Order: sequence, then structure tokens, then C-alpha cells
Amino acid sequence: MSDALLHALLDTCRRLHAAGLLAASDGNLSVRLPNGLIAMTPSGVPKAKVQLGDLAYLQLDGAIVEGLPSSERAMHLAIYNAVPQAKAIVHAHPPTAIAWSLARPELQELPSDGLPEVILAAGRIPIVPMAMPGTEAMGANLLPFLPAHRLMILARHGGLCWGEHMNEAAGGMERLEQVATILWKAETLGGAKPLSPAEIEELRALRAKLGPRII
Repeated sequence: MSDALLHALLDTCRRLHAAGLLAASDGNLSVRLPNGLIAMTPSGVPKAKVQLGDLAYLQLDGAIVEGLPSSERAMHLAIYNAVPQAKAIVHAHPPTAIAWSLARPELQELPSDGLPEVILAAGRIPIVPMAMPGTEAMGANLLPFLPAHRLMILARHGGLCWGEHMNEAAGGMERLEQVATILWKAETLGGAKPLSPAEIEELRALRAKLGPRII
């Protein structure tokens, strides 16, 4: 079981790098193992090159068991400690999603209420206030958004998605960049127009029935 989880983590590193969501050693991924440890991508190693022996292992209290985990591990540990159902986390740098937080710093969430599939598949996509990279604030700033939100933009930094398996977390990151790109293109064509309040309410009710997973 653990081997399959670790290989899924490595495969996802390559998947996201190939999609342009991770450059060089940017971002970090992790999985919760059956023995309670957290396996995480190492600091300073390009995601396209990470090997099984490079992975780091931590306890939930942050104690390092093996390897050199990412300096941004506070985000991962905050989620795993606050959300028992979180089994995998992806933090990547989707360019268009980051650009929204740079150009529109007043936004508290991605303005995706014109896209029915986003409401159904992900719900709201909040923008988490900026924290300095590598600080404990990276984890603390996430807490108000947990466990209600699985997919988030980290202001001026990147995207973050947690899931009950690695495919959910990776799929959420892919969806985030696709949505951000659609909205950016809509802005260049005159601005994205929202659905009606009644339509949004109906979609959110259906989302509640579908459950919290990122689809």
C-alpha cells in the first residue's frame, strides 16, 4: 500500500511538471502513509527528477524522520493535523491562478460564479492571504479555510489542493489553472458574467448533495 502511494506521488510530480504547473524545484507534494508518517517531496530537487530515495518523511508534530523535506512543510502539517480525511496534498505554481492574485489583490475568491462545472466540481475557490514562504504563517493562514475548502489559491504564491487520494489533489490543481485561464480570457472579451442568483443557489444545493470532494 505504501509503495503504491509513494509511486503515485512521484507520478504526480511528473504529471504536474509536464502540464507547466511546476517549474524546477517549485512546489511540494505529500501523502499520508498508513503508518501515520507523511512522505513529502524534498527541498531543492526539481519535481521532474524526484526519485523514491529522495523523499523525506515526517511525523505529524513536524519531527523529521528521514530526508530533507520542503521548507513549506508547515502548510502540509497544518492540513493533516486539522483534517483527518486529508490523505494527499499538492502545492503547485499554476501561472494564471497566481496572476489573478497579483492583478486583483482585493479578491477573496476566484470569481467563478459564471461556471456551473466549477460550482459543482469544486465549490468556491478562496484566496488565502499571503504568508512569507517557509514560515509557520503558511500553515496558520490556512486554518480558517479548513475543512470547508479543498482547493485554494495562495495569494502571490501558488495553488493548494488536498484530497482523499493523490488523483483528487492533482486533479484539483489542473482544474484550478483551467478555470483561472478561462476567466482571464473572459476578462479580455469584456468580463465574465455570473449566473443568476437562482441558478447559483440551485448549483450549490446540488454540490452539497454531491459531497465535498474535488471532482
